[in-house]
Amino acid sequence: MATTPTTIPVRVAAADVLAQRRIAVTGVSRTPRGHGANTVYTWLRDHGYEVFAVNPHATEVEGDPAYPTVQAVPGGVDAVVVATSAAHALESVEESLDSGVRRLWLHRSTGAGSVSPEAVVRARAAGATVIAGDCPIMFHPEGDGVHHAMCRVLTWTGTVPRTV
Repeated sequence: MATTPTTIPVRVAAADVLAQRRIAVTGVSRTPRGHGANTVYTWLRDHGYEVFAVNPHATEVEGDPAYPTVQAVPGGVDAVVVATSAAHALESVEESLDSGVRRLWLHRSTGAGSVSPEAVVRARAAGATVIAGDCPIMFHPEGDGVHHAMCRVLTWTGTVPRTV
């Protein structure tokens, strides 16, 4: 029996996203303090990923070039972590889909984060695998203890979805 995108265990989907080497992070800020996008971006960069900052209002973030859109990243990407506000998530999803990306992670640390119901529906309708919430660091084997503890607690409470 074939697995459909709505029945993939979240840990399998997370491992697939994290197995990609070229990942764009949308919403990376020029002023990094307190921005989850910057935390994810620098963590991925510092752990060997070829990561690309996407911010239409910046040419540089975290000492690296920034790109105005996902499509502007030279050579394309294999996955996108959407870490904008939820109000801008659909735009990031559309850019990703237009670029052929079918692995999307809508980041959430607290509150709604980047999770937009419209963005999730749009991406899934296009055949993309979408992780709607939580943080890639929570699922990475080299993630820190705080992120791993958060993953366990949030999975136990049902906040982390078990499937995507």
